[in-house]
Amino acid sequence: MHYNQREKYEIIRLVENSDLGVIRTLKELKINKTTFYKWYKSYSEDGYDGLARKRSNRSGSWNRINEADRDKVVEISLEKPELSSRELAWYITDTYKYYISESSVYRILKSNGLITSASFRIMSASDSFHDKTTAVNQMWQTDFTYFKIYGWGWYYLSTILDDYSRFIVDWRLCSTMKAEDVKNNLEMAFAKTDLTKSNPPKLLSDNGSCYISNELADYLLLKDMKHVRGRPLHPQTQGKIERYHRSMKNVIKLDNYFSPGQLEIKMEEFVKYYNFERYHESIQNLTPAEVYYGRGDRKLKQRKRIKNKTLKERKKQYQKNQLYLC
Repeated sequence: MHYNQREKYEIIRLVENSDLGVIRTLKELKINKTTFYKWYKSYSEDGYDGLARKRSNRSGSWNRINEADRDKVVEISLEKPELSSRELAWYITDTYKYYISESSVYRILKSNGLITSASFRIMSASDSFHDKTTAVNQMWQTDFTYFKIYGWGWYYLSTILDDYSRFIVDWRLCSTMKAEDVKNNLEMAFAKTDLTKSNPPKLLSDNGSCYISNELADYLLLKDMKHVRGRPLHPQTQGKIERYHRSMKNVIKLDNYFSPGQLEIKMEEFVKYYNFERYHESIQNLTPAEVYYGRGDRKLKQRKRIKNKTLKERKKQYQKNQLYLC
């Protein structure tokens, strides 16, 4: 069976996000292991374009990026080392009004030794929920995660994440993991969103003791909120907030904290970055804030205009160069 470029990419992402292990996942998909690793090698070296069927070599292409623009990509990447090749492509499009594909950025950085081959990793949870939301504030995901603060002991971070936009509606650092902490987190989230009893979101949580307590059940009944709990031993139900915790801890745990206040300052900085600056692949490389506040469609239309303008100018320059050569 032959797979097209998009199907190969989706299979790679599926294996990366599987919690079954590489060999078992490939067996379930009926994909030959050697074939998969051949795809993955091409993807690691050339990004998404590496998955396309090979074509005959051509002497040149009107869509080739000129050296000045390639040098500019390298310069920007050195200024923004925290951005991946994907994020850098959309940062350049949004900031400099010049379209460049993710795969082109990847190849440019790769050729300049600024990116290493992708390390293969298996995600512990999926990034989607079987009953997909279609608008903001339809469902909130919530969960606790923990931090060790030197001299203070364990502290627990309670977070409310909007399922549709991935926007962090509210968070709070707690010394306990009780129903009262969840209620306080929800109260602040309601205060920030101005939601009324007539349109409350569903709440998605795991089966922790604070989430199955009668105290929280009474509170949710008062708020007229439907409570959905994930199946035990089925982590993909909570995939979005677990993915957020992983991304957040990769940054937050780079430092040591000696008081809750220090951790709260760092969390404030990260949540602001995550909500308003970080490009999220699963929401068309928009920021959670752009989707949450309804600015996403306008940004996507602007990007389309920039892409069309860039490609038109690139083609015009190519034709001009061809006439010069003649």
